[in-house]
This record gives sequence, C-alpha cells and structure tokens, in this order.
Amino acid sequence: MGQYYWDGKIDYLRRSTGLYYNDDYIEFLVKTVWRVDRPVHVMDFGCGFGHMGIRLLPLLPKGSKYTGVDVGEKLIEHARELFEDSPYETEFILGDIQTMVFEQKYDIALCHAVMLHMPNPKDVLRKMMGSVIDHGKIVCFEPNWIANMASYHFEGMQQSSAIQLGLLQKLYEMDANRSGKDGNIGFKLPVYFSQLGLTEIQCRMSDKVNFHDPLSDRETAAKLFRDLQFDHPGEREPFIQQLVERGLSLEEAESEYETEMYLSQSLTEPMLFTYAPSMKITFGTVIFSDHLD
Repeated sequence: MGQYYWDGKIDYLRRSTGLYYNDDYIEFLVKTVWRVDRPVHVMDFGCGFGHMGIRLLPLLPKGSKYTGVDVGEKLIEHARELFEDSPYETEFILGDIQTMVFEQKYDIALCHAVMLHMPNPKDVLRKMMGSVIDHGKIVCFEPNWIANMASYHFEGMQQSSAIQLGLLQKLYEMDANRSGKDGNIGFKLPVYFSQLGLTEIQCRMSDKVNFHDPLSDRETAAKLFRDLQFDHPGEREPFIQQLVERGLSLEEAESEYETEMYLSQSLTEPMLFTYAPSMKITFGTVIFSDHLD
C-alpha cells in the first residue's frame, strides 16, 4: 500500500489553513452564533494535523476536550507532537472515519474539507450524527469549488483568460457524478442536513479576503504569494489525457491546459490580486426524536 496522499502534504496543509478564516470570525461563531458557554467535547472527523483544534481550543470554555481522528499516520503523529506540551486535553486516533464505529458521547462533531473527498458523504454525516449526544451539534466546513474559482481578481488580467468557470463547473459535476466526491458539496450540505433530520440548520460563509499587495509588508506578501501560487500544470500530454479520462473533450482539455499554463506563468510577485475562498460552514442540531429513517 502506498503512502496516504495527505501524509505527504502536511506543509501544504499548514500553509493553506490561514487562507480561509480570520480568527475573530471563528470566535464570533463559537461565542455568538453557537453560544458555547460550557465545556464541550469536540470530535473532529478527518482532523488532519489538528488545525481546527488549534483554532477552537483557545476559544472554548475551560475544561473543553478535543478528539481528532484521521487515516493519515503522519498527520496523526504531527498532531500529537503539536499538542504534546499544550494546556488542553486532546486525543488523536488513527483510523478511517468511513469504517469506524463512534461512541455517542460528543457535544460537537465537526469536519473541515473532508466531505468533498467522501464518495458517500451522507453515510459519514450519519456517523457524525451518531457520535453526538442528544441536542449535540454537527458542523461542516466545506468548499464550493466553482464559487472559489469565481472569487479571484488578478489586476491587469482578464479572469476568463485565467480561469474557465464554465469548463471547470462541467468538470466538477462530471467528477461528482462518476465518483460521488463532490467539490461543490458546501452549498448542498444544508439540504443533506435537512434530509437526514437535523434541526436548527444554518449555513454561513467564511469572511476572509486574501489581498496580495507587494507594496505593503514584504514578508506578508511573499508568504501569501507562496500560499496561493498556481502550480505549473506539468507535461502537456499526461495532463490532457487525464482530463479526457475525466470526461472532457480533447478540445476542452487542451484549452484547460493552455489556461492553467497561462495562469501559472502570468501570476508573479509584483502583481496585485485578491482571493476569497468563501468556505461554507453548515451546522445543525441532532435531536433524537426528530431523526428520519
């Protein structure tokens, strides 16, 4: 068995987590929207290196606990190292959320950018629901990829020359139909929550707009450029063949290659640009008597 993909992406995950939220917005959710005013036990499904624990634990009432589970062995090891000397009560479990059985003891079950990778997201949501106590809360931070891709502005560049929204939307939809893994799941989760019997359902969007300004603080601008830089698409033929296998026509695949090549070459450090990930944050309450079959 080869290496778990995300075990090799820890540096990327650590760099990218700062793109999605301002810390004061997470505090607003915890204290004003969710009104967490007593110690809670949080279960993080697909916790990665525990970055949601890093964000949440300082904001939760004293005595709160954080448990994370992930299939990535290196991710779990890294999480344990990060929290080894922290003042918080944490536990990290190596395991697959798709097959594990969870005890019904948590106050909050959450996930961050996990459902989009699941071929069976409703099954995972049922596991989350089954892990919380009566009146427990489910929280999913998930993207809507086509909205993300629409939320760039590159100064001096026509967006349609850099990002082909219609083509990408078609590709994402075909991927979801073929595999069940849906990069546009963020806006669908409120519907899924309702269908599964959750109550008090809301969906919010993350507030952060990343602004790359090379005329401001150089260190900050350089870090943001590294975090947002578009990779070179690689060799032409393998890239095009992969897109054709995913359902695009040869002409569409060639066009997408040229677009991604143009963007990777045109985006430079002197350029001004903005990006708003607009992560969708869906949450609801589990009330046992209201569950649907």
